[in-house]
Amino acid sequence: MPSLRNVLNFQTGLGVLANMFLFFFYSFIILGHRPKPTDMISCQLAFIHIVLLLTGTDIWLTDIFESLNIENDFKCKTTFYISRVMRGLSICVTCLLSVFQAVTISPSSSYLAKFKYKLKKYMICAFLFILSFNFSFISHQLLYSGAFTNVSVTKQMQVTKFCALFPMNYIIWALILTVTMSRDVFLVGVMLTTSAYMVIILFRHQRQHKYLHSLSHLRVSPEKRATQTILLLVVCFVVIYWVDFIISSSAVMLWMYNPVILSVQKFIMNVYPIITPLVQISSDNRIINMLKSLRSKSHHIFYKG
Repeated sequence: MPSLRNVLNFQTGLGVLANMFLFFFYSFIILGHRPKPTDMISCQLAFIHIVLLLTGTDIWLTDIFESLNIENDFKCKTTFYISRVMRGLSICVTCLLSVFQAVTISPSSSYLAKFKYKLKKYMICAFLFILSFNFSFISHQLLYSGAFTNVSVTKQMQVTKFCALFPMNYIIWALILTVTMSRDVFLVGVMLTTSAYMVIILFRHQRQHKYLHSLSHLRVSPEKRATQTILLLVVCFVVIYWVDFIISSSAVMLWMYNPVILSVQKFIMNVYPIITPLVQISSDNRIINMLKSLRSKSHHIFYKG
């Protein structure tokens, strides 16, 4: 268990650092340059993943709450609530990213093309709706989570050293599960549909350039690269999200949480927030060029010195 805990802490540290780099980079782009429509979404996703990683690791928050002398019950409710909200925002914003990229690369003759110049307006409205929906929908976590009291009569399900989930009415549980699954299935369906649409567009574009020898592909290549990146992220997200969902749903249905299974679930849940910034950093030409420029300047200073 200690070795697995060290792996989780390493995961969290790596993910937080990578997402912080991405967050500050996109913030700089948004404030100082002409951002792409998807830059603001990527910036939001990086911030969401920072909070998600921090709330998913007990040690980080335990130290903060203990230094502030905050009660375990408030700590557990806050941690569970923020973590669940961030998980909901992660799937919603990933879906939003795939939709906006599909609109961005859509041909001028397509129906989606008319939305290209209104992306910023729609993006702000969509994000505000997603934010309000998740904050309100996940509010039940405040009622059914709290400090572990070590009393077997209450049938608590201990999920961390100090925190537990409390049993809820079967009808309420079934309603929450139905709404959650409906949301997730809908969003995953939208992601898969937009991904298939983007694959078709890329395939058609590639086939056209077998016959047309023009230089236009040089201008399109950044969009193509961004599309391929988002397709990779969507595939990773869908696989990881449903594995995590199956583990957590099985645990809740059986009302039993094994510490090893919990640690494995945390490991799986952390994979996507870590993969996302690393894939984006390695595929964004602006970041690659910036890092190359910094490297050449550091070499120049080193050799000059």
